[in-house]
Parts: sequence; structure tokens; C-alpha cells
Amino acid sequence: MRTGSPSEFANNELAPFLAIDIAFDSGPFKIWNGYGELIVNSDIYTGAGTLINVSSVEETSEVEARGISLTLSGLPPELISIALQENYQNRIIKLYVGAILSNGTIESYQLFGGRLDVMTIQEGADTATITVTAENRLIDLNRPRQRRYTSEDQKALFPGDLGFDYVNDLQERQIEWGKAG
Repeated sequence: MRTGSPSEFANNELAPFLAIDIAFDSGPFKIWNGYGELIVNSDIYTGAGTLINVSSVEETSEVEARGISLTLSGLPPELISIALQENYQNRIIKLYVGAILSNGTIESYQLFGGRLDVMTIQEGADTATITVTAENRLIDLNRPRQRRYTSEDQKALFPGDLGFDYVNDLQERQIEWGKAG
């Protein structure tokens, strides 16, 4: 059993589930792979049944980013137009794995956290399939940081900051320390 998973997962009588939370600009998109509504950590997830397919979530002992792929199939064409209009890149996605225990309690933990990357849409006559890939937050470690220690760069982050305005004047200035007046 994975470290950090609830001890109830070792129970033989449980109903496992996956829940997906995507933070779009238009509002949260919360679905799970069952039917009806499910309340996880006081959030309501809408059932999508067997329409959800999630690739395996890989873990390694190395510090490296591993992504996942999420597929929603059997969607009506009207949902495709919403998917095409929504800005999805770099939106936060969280994947939870959980269990509904025999006494009705729900236990879950976050299996994956990252950002949406690429969306592909395949349309059929009656239904469509959307596949989204997401990258782990560790992918940010591979991105170069393009910072320049100039007045313009500082003002882009902190408008009105004058700290770097005087750097050019200090380049060739002779400063004598400890000398009286």
C-alpha cells in the first residue's frame, strides 16, 4: 500500500473510485467515475460513470516530472463547443483516489497534482472524445528562468520599485570606505 494512503484502503469491503478536479476560469469541473453525486472533502463531484479513463500514475525514486493522460468519452457534441472555448492550458488539475467504505464513509487522498497541457478532440457522428494530458508540477524545475537584474525587469514584477534605477550609476563609481568626510 502507498505511503500516506488511508488505512481503510486495506479493508476487503470497499468501493474504490477516482475523482478529478480541474480549476477552469469559468468554474471548477469535478467528476468521478461512478454514477450520481459524490461528496469528497465537502466538494460535490458529478458522476461520469465509465466515460472516464485515466492513464497510470507513475512514481519513481528520482525527482522527475511524470504526467498523466485523461480521456472523457461518449460526450455529446454540445460539450465539445464548451471545451473549445475554455482556456485550459496551465489550469490546475488534481486526481484523487478514494474508497466508499461499507459504512458509507468516504476516504480519499490526492494521487496526482499538476497542470493541463494539451487537449485533443475526436468527434464522431453522435459522440466525441476529449483527451487531455497533464504535467506534474515538477515540470517547472526544467523551465529556464529568464531574469535580468535591470530596472525594467524589476518594474515588471514590482511597478514603482526604483531600487535598480541606480545600478548603472554605481558601475564605475569609486567608493572609499572608512575615510572621514
